[in-house]
Formats: sequence, structure tokens, C-alpha cells
Amino acid sequence: MVEARIARWLKKEGDQVALGEALVELETEKIDLEVSADRAGQLTSIKHPEGADVKVGEVLALLDPSKAAAAPAAQAPAATPAAAPAAVAADAAAPKATPAAKNVAKEHAVSLAAVPASGPRVTKQDVREFVAAAAAPAAPARTAPAAVAAPRPAPAVPGDRTEERVRMTKRRATIARRLVEAQRTAAMLTTFNEVDMTAVMDIRARRKEAFTKKHGVNLGLTSFFVKAVVGALKAFPALNAEIQGDEIVYKRYFDIGMAVGAEGGLVVPVLRDADRLGFADIELGIRDFAARAGNGSLTLEDLKGGTFTITNGGVFGSMMSTPILNPPQVGILGLHKIADRAVPVNGQVVIRPMMYLALSYDHRIVDGREAVQFLVKIKDYIEDPAWLLIEG
Repeated sequence: MVEARIARWLKKEGDQVALGEALVELETEKIDLEVSADRAGQLTSIKHPEGADVKVGEVLALLDPSKAAAAPAAQAPAATPAAAPAAVAADAAAPKATPAAKNVAKEHAVSLAAVPASGPRVTKQDVREFVAAAAAPAAPARTAPAAVAAPRPAPAVPGDRTEERVRMTKRRATIARRLVEAQRTAAMLTTFNEVDMTAVMDIRARRKEAFTKKHGVNLGLTSFFVKAVVGALKAFPALNAEIQGDEIVYKRYFDIGMAVGAEGGLVVPVLRDADRLGFADIELGIRDFAARAGNGSLTLEDLKGGTFTITNGGVFGSMMSTPILNPPQVGILGLHKIADRAVPVNGQVVIRPMMYLALSYDHRIVDGREAVQFLVKIKDYIEDPAWLLIEG
């Protein structure tokens, strides 16, 4: 990360700020961040307005600790001693919330205890959705008679060709820049294959109930592909490498990026040391990434690095696509929709659940032969999952 954008100032010049209180929200290339006060004082000067882009290391504002408001003098408690335990219990029951959520709740005079959390902590989005729902008009007690037609929106004025100009978010601008960079700097090619999903789907059908009961998470398809990718990377290490100058750096660890479609754009959180993870660990990790991508609680640490990426367009109905590399990685596997198709098996035409696979790779260090064999290796693992156990 080299720069960020000032999304919103939570304090204004002249405000008193407590230690640890959130001052400003930053929109970065990957996630949104809050900057909190490292001391108490008065916010004397804001150096960059909302919407401004700032570099790492730039001064955002000046905080004068000498002008911190004096703490009020201690007073004897007005409540009786019997009331004190109730107050302590109320504090202990307060939900965990992000600083931004607390600020939004304070701004709208909302109790955080009433706000449903979408994750481990109440987020600012949770509070805003709660406020919006509370402000929405209540539904009428009775519905209109069926014979009465609902009012239709006014037709567009003939010739009304309006446009809206919206500034790109930092994340969308970064996605655009990096995708163009990947196409410009890498010799990118894609090879395709198809895989019979019968064996994996049979395992899931037989084991999913016991798996869910034991681990508290469903046994999905993606964990099989993560295992298969790790096995294929061990057999073809060039796909787990990157180019640095005139050198090839071969990674002896397997950090698998999992592309997740979020509201603000695609993010790729990373499963660290995927070769050491069991199926349950992988499924729990993927579920956690999806939840936190949805509520905006992914951290920069979640998104750093990665040696290879898996993207699944099949969840959106994609039958076939060409994934674009995630630099500096030299390989990305695209998964697609499973569809019943007629295929020959032992001289007979049968109907099987089939999926198209796509492997995009950097031809500068990965030869076509390696890429094709890599994809065939994944196909072999998925069509006969016993190999995942035999080869570890």
C-alpha cells in the first residue's frame, strides 16, 4: 500500500479527542481503515479534506495534547451501593463494536446492544443498516384490495439521456490498474480442461452430515480444489514461483489466495500454509473470509502475499472464463459451474456432472507442457480423490 484516500473525518477542528478515539476513515487499495488518536488532546488542524489522496507517511492532522480538556473532578457516587453491581453487569453485556460503529451509534443516539452484528463485532455498516431500518416507514396494517392496481412509476421523458459521473474507489482503481498491469507485463496464456465431479460429489453426499456435525461447517467443493492445487504445485513448482528481476523465486510454502466478490470489488484473502490445513480448516477459513469480506472486517494481513490463486466464477453461473493473473503470481485456477453433460465412459455415453477448469499462467517461466500437465494433475486428484490421501 502506497497511498490512501480520506473517506470521512469523524472529528472536526477544535474537537476534543480521547486517547484511542477514531479520528478519520481511510479508503485504501484493499480495505477501509480507521486512524485513531495516539494521545488525548485537541484537534487543532486538519491537513487534508475528505476525498483527498494521501501518501503513506503524510501528516493527516495536528493534535495538541497541551489543550486536552481537564478531566472532571471525582465526585461521590449519587447512586446507592446496591445500584453499582447493575451498572457493572450492563457494561459487561455491551457488545463488541468497531470504533467507527461506536461513532455512528453515538451520532444517531443508538444503543449498540440493539444492533445485530454481522460478524464478531458490530460494524459501522451494521449500525447504518439498523438506523435505516428504524427510519423506514412501517408497513400498513392492511394491504390494498387486490383489484386496485399499484401505481406505476412515471415513464421516462423521451430523449432523457442522463449520465452520472462517480469517482472510482481506491479499490476499484487498484483493480483496474493491476489487471491492465498483469496483461501488459506477463506473457499470459490460458489452458482449459474438464473434470468429472462424480467422485467428489459422492463423497460430499455420504460424508457431509457427519462432517458438519463434527466441525460445524459444510463440506464444500473448494476445499477439494485447494488440496488438489497444493498437490499439483508440489509436482510443478514453477507455478508456485515469481519473477524478481532476472531471477525466479521458487516458493517452498503454499499460501493460496481465494478470490471473493465483495460489494466494493474483488478481494483475495490468503489461506496461509494451505498444505498443513485439513478440509475443515480450509472450509472454516473460506467461510470466515466470505463473512468478513461482506461486513468489511478483512485486514491487510489477510490480503498480503499469496503464491497461487483460485477463483470460482461458477458460484455466479459462469460456464467458461479466462481468469487474469494476480501479480506477481504466475498461475491462477478458474472454477466454473457444474453441469450435467453426456460423456463417454468405457465405451458408453453417460450423463455426468462436469466442470470446466481454466488455468492462466505466465509463459515467461511456465511452459505450455507444464501448464497442461499441472491442470491434468488437478483433474486426476478431483476425479480420484484417493490420490489426495495417498500423496499427502
